[in-house]
Amino acid sequence: MELNASKYQQKLKKMGRRAIALSIILLILFCISLGVMWMIAKIQGAPPLSVPQTTILYNADKSLLEEMHHGQKRYWVPIENISPHVIQATISVEDQNFYNHHGFDPKRIAGAAVADLKAMAKVQGASTITQQYARNLFLEHDKTWIRKLREAWYTVRLETNYDKDRILEGYLNTIYYGHGVYGIEAASRYYFNKNASKLTRSEASILAGIPKGPSYYSPFNNLENAKERQEIILAAMQKEGFITQEEEKKAFAAKLSFHEIKEEEKQDIAPYFVDEVKKQVKEKLHLTNDRELHGLRIYTTLNPKLQKLAEKKVEKTIDPDSSIQTGFMAMDPKTGAVKALIGGKDYEESPFNRATQAVRQPGSTMKVPLYYAAIEHGLTPSTLFKSEPTVFTFGKGKKESKYKPSNYHDYYANDNITLSQAIALSDNIYAVKTMQYIGADQLVQTSREMGIKSNIKPVPSLALGTSPVRLSEMVNAYGMIENGGREIEPTFVTKVESYDGKVLYEAPKEHKQVLDEDAAYVTTHLMTGMFDERLNDYTTVTGNSINEKTTHIYGGKSGTTQTDSWMIGFSPSLVAGVWTGYDKDQTMDKVTERSYAKNIWVSFMEEAHKGKTVQAFSPSKGVVGVLVNPDNGKLATKDCPNTRLTYYVKGTEPTEYCDEHMEHTEEKKQEKKEKKEEDGFWQKVLPWA
Repeated sequence: MELNASKYQQKLKKMGRRAIALSIILLILFCISLGVMWMIAKIQGAPPLSVPQTTILYNADKSLLEEMHHGQKRYWVPIENISPHVIQATISVEDQNFYNHHGFDPKRIAGAAVADLKAMAKVQGASTITQQYARNLFLEHDKTWIRKLREAWYTVRLETNYDKDRILEGYLNTIYYGHGVYGIEAASRYYFNKNASKLTRSEASILAGIPKGPSYYSPFNNLENAKERQEIILAAMQKEGFITQEEEKKAFAAKLSFHEIKEEEKQDIAPYFVDEVKKQVKEKLHLTNDRELHGLRIYTTLNPKLQKLAEKKVEKTIDPDSSIQTGFMAMDPKTGAVKALIGGKDYEESPFNRATQAVRQPGSTMKVPLYYAAIEHGLTPSTLFKSEPTVFTFGKGKKESKYKPSNYHDYYANDNITLSQAIALSDNIYAVKTMQYIGADQLVQTSREMGIKSNIKPVPSLALGTSPVRLSEMVNAYGMIENGGREIEPTFVTKVESYDGKVLYEAPKEHKQVLDEDAAYVTTHLMTGMFDERLNDYTTVTGNSINEKTTHIYGGKSGTTQTDSWMIGFSPSLVAGVWTGYDKDQTMDKVTERSYAKNIWVSFMEEAHKGKTVQAFSPSKGVVGVLVNPDNGKLATKDCPNTRLTYYVKGTEPTEYCDEHMEHTEEKKQEKKEKKEEDGFWQKVLPWA
């Protein structure tokens, strides 16, 4: 028997050694497996943490312009912008050992298994915060073994490539808090109308309880259930040492002020502008669809006050019963930043943007690029051309063509007029003669330099604006004239950030010189003439109808065709353009219809500058200002009844003095002499007089 017992003991020892050896082998294999998994996880790299986030658009003053939720409200905030009460409550109830494990909690798994065996049902979860985060990021919430294995793999990848704070940050930004709200920032705004960084301990413990059962524990659905869950969480926080018993009681008893939830109204703030923002962001970031915009923080150029002002002026000016449409754009001429944009009277009725998409004949507003090109090529404000009915001949031989333009209402000076007068009075004959002088191809090239990208054609009528262009292009061109010739383009976005704050795009701040600075300033000063009655010779200046409404210094130009009415102009700080007309090329027969563009423009500009100091346009270094007689462009004398300060590129200013009033001057001298002698006589006779 003793022999058998000895053999048995030896057998047991042998089996024990084998078991130990097997255990060691299994442990080695397990360690090797973990090592291999770690290496593979490192090789595969960090899994992306982004999920569809709410896209936020900001105005130029950083106020909220619009949010695009894509069906789910989500805002990503860094962990340092989350209340520590939220972090403590979440860890206490979801994963007490979060900072001590590597994605899986063996003790919790064992405890959950025992609890489930005792109850013969699934009664306790064992998922860590990392596992839940992996599920939220990458997986559906089904209960298959394949899903469990994939969850485990993503958990390893997360733990291998990210630190604990980054994982916790991601978890708090992705969990579901009910009512279509994802992430702690969206939940904080939804339930308490505050940022997540401002949450109190009481509020945080209420929110931390919702993810276990968003419908059951939502305080909006059942406050009693929410309070019961809050009590459990506060007790867990006390047990983990985050708070004292006194703080636990105080937090539970604290009165909660929930946000009054109202049915969301559809945002309708600058909808045409928002469309352009999305279009520009996709272009700058090379995106192909709106889905790729998810989670971006987009900083725009919109000035909400100017936008509301523009909308008010359009609504007040245009007859609501009229089917006339409008396009409006205001921008900073120094940077190209678009401050206000209107693409039509009603976005819901027609989202077609008439400011950036529609191409229409610009009429006489095209004379600004024309006269800039003329100044650059040798003409001056004093250059004389005769205004009279004229038939122009273009081309030679078989390509020869005749062109007979006319002035508005067939008004002509039938005499020589200056360039200063021609632009102020909008003389068409002078304009076509100017284009003959510089060449139609030169006007096309100059227009391109000013940012006009539409397909304008070098035809005889180009000087009068018969080639269709976009309003946005013309406003941009006028802005470049005002800023001294620096290149700009209509800019709707200043910066784009990813959900985690990475800068993806920033608008350039440098603008290269593309136009002649001095010629641009001379043109700017010429454009003030439309508001100056001193340039009135044979008809009224084109700004006459709105001149009395102006209190600031502006440069501008209007334009009219049978179907279009334009007004574009600027101050030193703002350029704005208005187009009005019918979509289907219907003629504007009423005088009031043709006046809409000017009236919208002047009322907008005046209110936009209300309370601001009147600013003059600053001359460039290469120009000189002299007093001239605007009727002939010669240097004015003290006897000229009409004078105007006019700017010229240095070296091109007039040198000849006006002699038209010499006869009147001699007569006046004789009258003064006779009066003096008469006064002297009576002074001797009546010394007291």
